[in-house]
Amino acid sequence: MSTTPFSVRLEPKIKARLEEEARIANLSASSLANKAIESFLAARAAKRAQIEAALVEAEKGEFISGEAFDRWIDSWGTEAELPPPRPDTFG
Repeated sequence: MSTTPFSVRLEPKIKARLEEEARIANLSASSLANKAIESFLAARAAKRAQIEAALVEAEKGEFISGEAFDRWIDSWGTEAELPPPRPDTFG
């Protein structure tokens, strides 16, 4: 894999933590930073995709009321745990 130089300014404490973690992982600080940035960008893309999917669902006008949602969450860990609620509010 080829790489491209990229300069970034880090706070001294963050730089020290990065270097220490790289030492522990037996990686270069650059390699570890590359992996961290890649992971961050993947998480941001996944979050964006989930938001976009939620907006598509919201445009259908079908929602779960707060009451139904609260009943479901309140049932967690009980003997009468409820299944996930279905839409009960339509707009």
